[in-house]
Amino acid sequence: MTIFRRAALALPLAIPALARAQSGWRPSQGMRIVVPAAPGGTTDIMARLLAAHLGQRWGGTVVAENRSGGGGTIGTLEVVRAPADGHTLLSGNIGPQAIGYSLFRNLQYRPESLVPVGNMIRGPNVLVVHPSVPARTVPEFVAHLRANPGKLSYGSPGVGQSPHLSGVWFHQLTGTEGTHVPFRGAGPAAVELVAGNIQYMFDNLTTGIQQVRAGRVRALGVTSAERNPQLPDVPAIRETMPELAPYEVNTWFGMFAPANTPAPPIQAINAEINALLAMPETQARFAQMGGVPMPGTPDDFGAFVRAETEKWAAVIRREGLQMDAT
Repeated sequence: MTIFRRAALALPLAIPALARAQSGWRPSQGMRIVVPAAPGGTTDIMARLLAAHLGQRWGGTVVAENRSGGGGTIGTLEVVRAPADGHTLLSGNIGPQAIGYSLFRNLQYRPESLVPVGNMIRGPNVLVVHPSVPARTVPEFVAHLRANPGKLSYGSPGVGQSPHLSGVWFHQLTGTEGTHVPFRGAGPAAVELVAGNIQYMFDNLTTGIQQVRAGRVRALGVTSAERNPQLPDVPAIRETMPELAPYEVNTWFGMFAPANTPAPPIQAINAEINALLAMPETQARFAQMGGVPMPGTPDDFGAFVRAETEKWAAVIRREGLQMDAT
């Protein structure tokens, strides 16, 4: 049993303790959750789920605001510069909150610029192709890429996001080439894939699964170590070819606040995140999306983010990747 499943099973017992730990803090004005991505992706979905929950629980106005661009760095920087009073949150993810620290040379924020509040969901990416691509398996797709080096285009929600690096690592392991086309979020990239303007992408399963189920795109493999229960007939990419055996990527999405935000609002918001994750309707929606709830304390989330940051730093160094933040 993974640590994430153990945490999920322990959640009903953890919630009362977390609730008691909070100080009774409530927002004294409207709250906002900055989404460093375009509407439609998992980062956006998590922000809107939490905004609706907090608004219902606390009776105030909680809005989700999209600030896309720069691989998530533009929206992140806006939160870093916001007042540290608990009224501004960042709907963060693996890209700008783990990968970006090693990928970008000139980031204007560091890990200590944010304080982790609570994780929300984890899930794999999924390799999807437009139906016109003549491949129904990963080996067939690799053969097609090798026969057409650089001629196929793949989209991503931005440079440095995990779907982008999922493609980079895939190409490096298989010795293939593709033309990367960054968009201002997963939603716009998926629209272009369905339209046939790009040929493939590594999409978050939590959002891409709807396109797969509708038959608008064809799923060839998931990036997790094992198959996903929501797509049991789709293999893990690592099981499809010997050269892809090391391949494993999981995405995650959670909430952060500006550095120096006091403990009372952090504890109060964390308790509400865990309460949201404990709701049967939330768990059912996450399962439908192909994701796993990730409850826990702010310290749990902080330790997880540090481990992810170190993991991707090693991958990026090994691959020699480096770029400027826009």
